[in-house]
Amino acid sequence: MHARRLLIGAVPLVLVVTACGGNDASTTTSDSGKKLDRVTLTLNWYPYGEHAPFYYGKQQKIFEKHGIDLDVRAGQGSQKTVQATAAGQTDFGWADTPALLAGVDQGVKVKSLGVFLQTTPASVQSFDAMGIAAPADLKGRTIAGTAGDALSKTFPIFLKKNGIGESDVKVQNTDPAGKIAAVISGKTDGLLGYASDQGPTMQDKAKKPVSYLRFSEHGLNFYSNGLLAGQKILAAKPELARRMVQAVSEAWAAAAKEPGPAVAAMEGASEQLPPKAVLSEQFATTLTLLHTEATEGKAPGVNTEADWQQTIDVFAEAGMVASPKDVADYWDAKTALKG
Repeated sequence: MHARRLLIGAVPLVLVVTACGGNDASTTTSDSGKKLDRVTLTLNWYPYGEHAPFYYGKQQKIFEKHGIDLDVRAGQGSQKTVQATAAGQTDFGWADTPALLAGVDQGVKVKSLGVFLQTTPASVQSFDAMGIAAPADLKGRTIAGTAGDALSKTFPIFLKKNGIGESDVKVQNTDPAGKIAAVISGKTDGLLGYASDQGPTMQDKAKKPVSYLRFSEHGLNFYSNGLLAGQKILAAKPELARRMVQAVSEAWAAAAKEPGPAVAAMEGASEQLPPKAVLSEQFATTLTLLHTEATEGKAPGVNTEADWQQTIDVFAEAGMVASPKDVADYWDAKTALKG
């Protein structure tokens, strides 16, 4: 699952079909006779713990309540999900905000309907025995990273905010799928990853406790994963988009109250599904990412313009957004949840 994190470069216009149906979604009828809109949602990658609310929402008929027959589909990375959503190959997407920003920056017609993971899970992950408990402990270390992705691009900003020079830490370019192996084998002291993703898997494989040096706890935060739609569906079916946002928010709120049953609802979701213990830890960590100080206590998916602007500024500084635009170019506040 770790290969899903995007490499930001020129966004190719060759699209991989991750779903079908697009804006011509048909209708179905529920067991109670209610007319439902058939809707496709393409994830950022194969299902893992973070995605539990979508499966729980289906199981508990939350999407059905909002008139939606939801088909959840695996993705092939946030970048491809952004492209496929813009092209109408899927009705909605679930993807990392940096991929959305980069796509819009290069003319891809897609907008966020709300970021749900508002505190970044970006972190340096290492085994407890390595003793990396504070940013200063990174000096002289070798960390596995993937050149060009959001983590490697923002890591220098994280170091700078904590008074550490880039030359003090060696980032070893590693294929996304090989980062865990690099740490377990001792080739690197840690990896750049997401606290809701690689860490629980690495801990399960090595049977050794993992420590997290979170960017958000050391001066650097930015938006992560959220719901998005192509501008075609926003223009043609704004009412469906509003219902989808409301259903997703309600599903996340319900799953947060019942994390055990939410994770259990993922059974059979994919042949690549992680072990249940890993899923549970992934989702538990995900639930710590739902809000910023500005949205604490509000429904999942409620965003603020200030938080959006902060995220845009971070990725402009990181060189991942060449021509920063207004918040409204990235986030459809008219369709999004109101605070």
